[in-house]
Amino acid sequence: METTVTVRELGKSYGRTVVLDAIDLSVGKGVTGLLGRNGAGKTTLLRILATTLAPDRGHVRTLGLDPADREQRTRLRRRLGYLPQSAGFYPHFTVFELVEYVAILKELTDRRGRHREVRRVLEEVELTDRATTKVRKLSGGMRQRLALAQALLGDPDLLILDEPTVGLDPEQRMRFRAIISRLGESRAVLLSTHQTEDVAALCERVVVMKSGEIIFDGTPIELAESVRGQVWHSQQVPAVSRLFWRTADGRYRTLGERPEDGVPAEPGVEDGYLLILDEPVEAQA
Repeated sequence: METTVTVRELGKSYGRTVVLDAIDLSVGKGVTGLLGRNGAGKTTLLRILATTLAPDRGHVRTLGLDPADREQRTRLRRRLGYLPQSAGFYPHFTVFELVEYVAILKELTDRRGRHREVRRVLEEVELTDRATTKVRKLSGGMRQRLALAQALLGDPDLLILDEPTVGLDPEQRMRFRAIISRLGESRAVLLSTHQTEDVAALCERVVVMKSGEIIFDGTPIELAESVRGQVWHSQQVPAVSRLFWRTADGRYRTLGERPEDGVPAEPGVEDGYLLILDEPVEAQA
């Protein structure tokens, strides 16, 4: 697999707080999911890869370029797309005007070619019929697709997405997954998410971060299989683990030690993620 991003010994601190601690990571073509609690360092890592934040230590090589060098950083920015966690919008712009404005910032100077590119990305995210709609009138899902459209300008070789499906309803999330899956066939896509179901549905690879470190790097299947024999179904409230919840069929799903009446259950991505983090789950009546 051709490597798009290589990170070695990457570090970032704010005062005495270490946000990234000697991160090593390589990313190639396809969709890579980044999981972790709030504060794990995911957004900081993505901002560094998107060249909006400089690391304190370590080295990054992206698309064969060194973002620490000013000239190479400029060339790199022409080849990557970035959807930040909180995308800013001008509410009185139309959809077409906003994307065109970003296209101008991305140095698409030929008016005819720029308009052709704006129409292309709007079609890519299924917003062609909203081109003349004011941004303020868009739904939350449409705004997320608009944010993705601006990230797709110039047909980037690397797409960096920070929480792209946050706030979307199930139908909007399914539509977004289809778009991202299609994009990952021809380029590297790195996305941060809290949605383990997005990782299971979209990603060929998953990276789990905790306290500024990478604690797992593999496929979603490998993450699930890593906890086989530690996932149980039981009829009674388990007394052996904090990691349990009541399922729709009335049984309890427990992670970790076997409950007294526990029977083995098929592990999933969420199970592997929760056990790796040892994230407490409160029982639901």
